[in-house]
Amino acid sequence: MKTKFITKGVCSRSIVIDTENGIINSVEFKGGCDGNLKAVSRLVKGMQTGDAIHMLKGIRCGYKDTSCPDQLAKALSELG
Repeated sequence: MKTKFITKGVCSRSIVIDTENGIINSVEFKGGCDGNLKAVSRLVKGMQTGDAIHMLKGIRCGYKDTSCPDQLAKALSELG
């Protein structure tokens, strides 16, 4: 199931997440730090959504209260 999530407070504009039965098939960030976000996307591929949420939740980017990985955790949490 592909879902688009609009990010808030970060450089990336959105995240497209493809999951099936609680497993992450793919993640694609629109905008943001290209190389870093490609790496995050590859690292979470095949991971259970709950594990990715646990690993990424609360990461901050510099002075911001959130980050692109934290936004991914929030998006995965909304998927249920």
